[in-house]
Amino acid sequence: MKIDSSTFSAPLLRSTGQSAAKSAETPAKSAEAVSLSSLANAIQGNDKPPVNAARIQEIKDAIAQGRFKINPEAIADGLIETARSLADKQQRQA
Repeated sequence: MKIDSSTFSAPLLRSTGQSAAKSAETPAKSAEAVSLSSLANAIQGNDKPPVNAARIQEIKDAIAQGRFKINPEAIADGLIETARSLADKQQRQA
């Protein structure tokens, strides 16, 4: 099926200068207010988590010197415990 565009004519939309000028002159009136909780303020603020720069440098040095030992069992145990904790939370919420 072929659509013939010559048979359809859409009306032209024209805006008058007056309506555009009125909307520009009339600011939107809003009485909405937003307030954040103290937790939200703390999260958004410059409060950074505590960082132990000395410990970070010690670990960097150990990695660079090849002295840093990775314990895969401890990593796996931590991941499993985190997964269990998340699964328990989801079951309690359901």
